[in-house]
Amino acid sequence: MTHTTPEQMAGQRLLVGFDGVSFNEDLKFLIENLRVGGLILFARNIETPDQVRELCRACQNSAQESGLPPLFIAVDQEGGTVARLKPPYFTEFPKGNPGMANEEDADRFAAVTAGELKGVGFNMNMAPVLDVEPEGFSGVMAKRVFRGGPAYVSDMGRALIRGFQDRGVMAVAKHFPGIGRTTLDSHLYLPVLETGFDALSAHDLVPFKAAIDFGVAGIMMSHIQYNALDDAWPASLSMKVVKGLLRDQLGYQGLVMTDDLDMKAIRTPIEVSVNRIIEADVDIALICHKGPDIEKAFNLFMNAGPEANAVSYQRIMDLKRRFLAV
Repeated sequence: MTHTTPEQMAGQRLLVGFDGVSFNEDLKFLIENLRVGGLILFARNIETPDQVRELCRACQNSAQESGLPPLFIAVDQEGGTVARLKPPYFTEFPKGNPGMANEEDADRFAAVTAGELKGVGFNMNMAPVLDVEPEGFSGVMAKRVFRGGPAYVSDMGRALIRGFQDRGVMAVAKHFPGIGRTTLDSHLYLPVLETGFDALSAHDLVPFKAAIDFGVAGIMMSHIQYNALDDAWPASLSMKVVKGLLRDQLGYQGLVMTDDLDMKAIRTPIEVSVNRIIEADVDIALICHKGPDIEKAFNLFMNAGPEANAVSYQRIMDLKRRFLAV
C-alpha cells in the first residue's frame, strides 16, 4: 500500500452502492478514481455464490492494485424481512430477530450467516438491529426487532456481535439512538420523535451502551429527528447526537456511519449533508445508489482538507487493521 494521500483520506469515508453483478467500469471508477473505502451490495448485485465471490474478489484486487487498503464489503443480512442473500444458495431465517428466542438462537444465526458471508467475500454485516420496541407498541420496525425489553435486546445483540466478529465479520449496530418507537418509514419520510432524554437513556440507549462496551465494530445512525436531543437535524447529521451523545457521553470512539443518504428522510443537498457529517464526527457517508452524489461527496471531503478527514481516516484504518489484516 502506498503512502496516504488526500484523495485516499477522502475516499475512505465513502461506503457506496452500485449497479451490476460483475466488475464493471463504474466499480473501476469508484475504486481507482474515487478511492472508496467500501462497497455495499443489494439484491440487484447478487445472483449466485460463485458470482458474488468473483465480484468481491475483483473489487478487492482492484483496490490492492490501486495501492488502497482492503475494502469494507458490506451487506444487510439481518434475517427475516431484510436479507439480501436468499435461498436456494443461502440459509433463510424467515422470522429474523423476532423469531430468536434466546442467545443460542442468536449464536446459531450468527455462525451460519458469518460463515456464508465470509465464504463469498463479505467482511461487514449491517446488523444487529438494536432498536427496542416499547411493550404493546407496533411500529415500522415490528418485524425486525428482538421481542423484549432493553436488557433482552442487549443480551441478544451481544450474542450476534460476538458471533459475527469472532468469525471475522464486522458487526454494525443500528439505528442509533434507536428507532423502535417510530411509525413512519425513514426511507419515505423524516420521522420526528418527542421522547425525552431520560426515557431514551433508560430504554432505547441501553443496547447500544452494551454494544459499545462489547467492542462493536461500527454503529449506524438513524435518519430520525429526536427533538429532545436536536430539534434541527436528524441523528445521522447531528453534532449533538453523534459528537455530544454517542462520542462524548457514551465514550464511543469507533466507526460511525450514516444510514443511506439516498433515503427520503434526508432532504438536504449532499453539500449540506457532507458538511454536517464532518462537523458531527461521523466517519462514513453511506450512499447506496449509483448517482452523482457519490463523486460530489468525494470532492467535498477532498476540499475539506486532510485535517477534516484525519481522525475518521484513522478510525477506518484501525478497524481495517483489526479485521482485514492491513
